[in-house]
Amino acid sequence: MKNQLVTGKLVSLRVLEERDIDGPYSMWLNDPEVCQFNSHARFPVGKDDLRKYIQEAKRSSSMQVFAIVTKEKGSHIGNISLQNIDYVDRSAELAIIIGDKRYWGKGIGLEAWKLMMNYGFLVLNLHRLYCGCANKNLGMRRIAEKSGMKPEGRKRDAFFKDGGYDDILEFGILKNEYLS
Repeated sequence: MKNQLVTGKLVSLRVLEERDIDGPYSMWLNDPEVCQFNSHARFPVGKDDLRKYIQEAKRSSSMQVFAIVTKEKGSHIGNISLQNIDYVDRSAELAIIIGDKRYWGKGIGLEAWKLMMNYGFLVLNLHRLYCGCANKNLGMRRIAEKSGMKPEGRKRDAFFKDGGYDDILEFGILKNEYLS
């Protein structure tokens, strides 16, 4: 199940592997622009940190992490994951990072997001998917809204980065809403 390849028109999703550490992956998590709206880039991330993360993800039953790979060149341009998977409540949190800025604004994130939603609902048989994003993260807000997720709440001043606070907006979607 964790090695399954999921394919769309623009990208494929494959399991994140240790060999990905030797590519641009480690640079994304240290790039202030790529990570301006997430918890990365607060502290330096090295290859050993990434290796540990990938090993933990492979052993984890509550997390599945996929590399986003372009179909045209096979380039690893980002990651997408289901985190906090709860098989009793049948829910999981979606998270994404498009690290290669050349692919921003081209619909790649939305396609990868929808592929992962499909995987979560139809392969893992989850009932609910959710995400949270910084209020200022307009790209992530658009992905959540365009994928059919509904606003579920706001955590005030819950995100601190670069000397200031921002609200976290929460979104969610149920399987029956996704399928309709």
